[in-house]
Amino acid sequence: MFTYKIPRNLYSEIQIGARVIVQFGRKKILTGIIGKVHNKPPQAYEAKPILEVLDHQPSVNPLQIRFWAWMAEYYCCHIGEVMHAALPSGLRLSSESRIQVNPNFDKENSPYPLDEREEKILDALENQSELSYDDCEKVLGIKTIHPILKSLVTKEAILIFEKVQEKYSPKIETRIRLRSDLAHNKEALEELFAQLSGKVKQESILLKYLRDVPVFQKPELNEKGLDKSTLLEEGDSESSLKTLIKNGVFESFKVVVNRLEEIQPERTASELSPIQQEAVDSIKSQFEEKQTVLLHGITGSGKTEIYIRLIQEVLESGSQVLLLLPEIALTTQIVSRLQEVFGSQMGVYHSKYSDNERVEVWNGVLSGRFSFVVGVRSSLFLPFDSLGLIIVDEEHESSYKQFDPAPRFHARDAAIMLGYFHQAKTLLGSATPSFESYFNAQQGKYGHVELHQRFGDAQLPEFYLADLGADRRKNLLKVDSTRLLREKIQEALDKNEQILIYQNRRGYSPYVQCEDCGWTAECVQCDVSLTYHQFSEELRCHYCGYKEKVPTSCPACGSTQLSTKGMGTERIEESLSLLFPEARLGRMDLDTTRNKYGYQRILDEFGSGQIDILVGTQMITKGLDFGRVTVVGIWDGDRILNFPDFRAGERAFQQITQVAGRAGRRSVKGQVVIQTRNPEQDIYAKVIAGDYKNFFRVEMAERKQFYYPPFVKLIKITTRHADFKTAEKAAIALHREMAQIAVKKIVLGPERALIGRIKNQYQFESLIKLDRSGATQQEFKKRLAEILEELQARSEFRSVRWIIDVDPS
Repeated sequence: MFTYKIPRNLYSEIQIGARVIVQFGRKKILTGIIGKVHNKPPQAYEAKPILEVLDHQPSVNPLQIRFWAWMAEYYCCHIGEVMHAALPSGLRLSSESRIQVNPNFDKENSPYPLDEREEKILDALENQSELSYDDCEKVLGIKTIHPILKSLVTKEAILIFEKVQEKYSPKIETRIRLRSDLAHNKEALEELFAQLSGKVKQESILLKYLRDVPVFQKPELNEKGLDKSTLLEEGDSESSLKTLIKNGVFESFKVVVNRLEEIQPERTASELSPIQQEAVDSIKSQFEEKQTVLLHGITGSGKTEIYIRLIQEVLESGSQVLLLLPEIALTTQIVSRLQEVFGSQMGVYHSKYSDNERVEVWNGVLSGRFSFVVGVRSSLFLPFDSLGLIIVDEEHESSYKQFDPAPRFHARDAAIMLGYFHQAKTLLGSATPSFESYFNAQQGKYGHVELHQRFGDAQLPEFYLADLGADRRKNLLKVDSTRLLREKIQEALDKNEQILIYQNRRGYSPYVQCEDCGWTAECVQCDVSLTYHQFSEELRCHYCGYKEKVPTSCPACGSTQLSTKGMGTERIEESLSLLFPEARLGRMDLDTTRNKYGYQRILDEFGSGQIDILVGTQMITKGLDFGRVTVVGIWDGDRILNFPDFRAGERAFQQITQVAGRAGRRSVKGQVVIQTRNPEQDIYAKVIAGDYKNFFRVEMAERKQFYYPPFVKLIKITTRHADFKTAEKAAIALHREMAQIAVKKIVLGPERALIGRIKNQYQFESLIKLDRSGATQQEFKKRLAEILEELQARSEFRSVRWIIDVDPS
């Protein structure tokens, strides 16, 4: 936080939460938020004045500022980083360098000669009072203009200044309406048609307007008019429309319109089954004593309808509701279901929206237009002032964790704290709860409601373990698919049913290798192999984005015997198209869903039956509800399990259960085939039996023995630097200092990170296991901040970057 002076002329405009323009440093112009007003001038520097107040009504409320402060303290970051994450970029200012003629410059008597290009710039400034850098490039027809501008500044011919601009711009629509007297007078309108006789194009536009706007039956529609683009969308002549406006037949006017369409509710909430109603009653009952309740409902148990009933009751009481979803992929299906009930009362907030759209949702919450918001983790930052209920669906999902940049928060935990600030209730929903949430429910910290039965006639799927090793020995393996999986897919296709295939690796193949010398294509900036993407014919790093063309021969030995190893979603899609040439295939992963409507397009095609087999990454594990899906194939169950992380077993149980839950969600019983090289693994037996409680008990015993969450709090600190020795030395220095902090803790490391180099930065990691008491955590975090400040002040470590991740996932 920084302190600024309030100029006398701005006294009356200052409000907590209002955006202001301030100067930062010598040149930067930034957006600030007023967090506090006080009478204590800073001792270390002289406070600069606030330049301008942007808001008549605050864009941020005091509850948000309190929430930001908690997040900055808990997640060990600066409140400015939280503000940057919270505000949509459309509410932050941008400053653009511009030039103008120096008022003291006399061209005729200047002691400095001007060259031709400098003359052109000054001539252009005679016609326009100021120019941007882009304008200067266009005037000269060149890209490198900085030397020329620098020369003009030296000759005292121009001044360069910063012009501050709001990024958000409202959507302006040009509308057309019929002249008022014509809209109320049939005779005048008939006379007009007589005058237009023979002028076919003008007559066509007038007829189209009257077709869409019945002026005599609904005169109020003429006042609103018709969007100009709508009037011309059937290829009518724009020049003919201009003539009609010029002759006074039509009037043209501009209006500010919402980018977010108005949607009318289409249905009331569905009737709840007795079991669902019992769950609703139990949740409400437990909310009387607990702030947070865990709804543990198996896949397909109808949690969404329970949410709808609770949301309706809270909205009717006049409070706001926030429904969090882990990924945008989930929003496509569930949003359409919710909009049918809540219409435009509901806002949607996620990263695929444009900057302007996100600002309109923000302003919609401020104005009260949206009392209910569905969104991903960033929607926690919206300006709610009276939250009554927060629902975190699929609360176990790792997608709720923000990894980069700071704040590295977990949306589930932050939602519980946001609910505390608002005195709101928080409902956590999952078929496979995170161990932390289930532990809190077992300890009585959270309420706990269970749903053990699928909604309607739907039955739990039947599981099959397909042994990859056995099929390989019997020569039954075809492009890494077992005979059992192929048979189940074919049976489903014969019955006109649909299939989901899950593989948590995108791309065509994990890596390309030389068969002669063993060379593997690796990233030049990271210590990882490059993934082969067949569609774009390139090798790509999934960590830094580096890409290169596939070599025709081995760079190490010159051999042309290069082959791809492993199976990504792209390669599985190709393999299945060879095995089932009559099937229509689709793929859902990061590569196919990059654009705004990528998810929706694929889901629409799958939902309408245009895709028979959908191959996907973990995007397909979450919340999809399609009645014709009867077979789910997990391509490589071992890949989910074999990961060096204490949560690997928990994640594997969750992912397998979640993707299996997509099968047989109506009357036909689903079938799940798990391909594995080790079918004896205990976790498979637990998943097949749906034995979450026993699995939880075994894992908890292990975590307690080795001090892992939920029995301790974890903090991971990553030390990064471009020089290996510097990174290692800084990590060791930090470790020594942390060891001296007098709190109950275990400090592990520093060790070279699993991926030792990313984007040419070497990485070392330290893991701190802290006692769960609040006093221990506060004291450690306070001393850690002081230690890092001291280390950063040392010249040898100035360029070292330390990344603090509280509660790493």
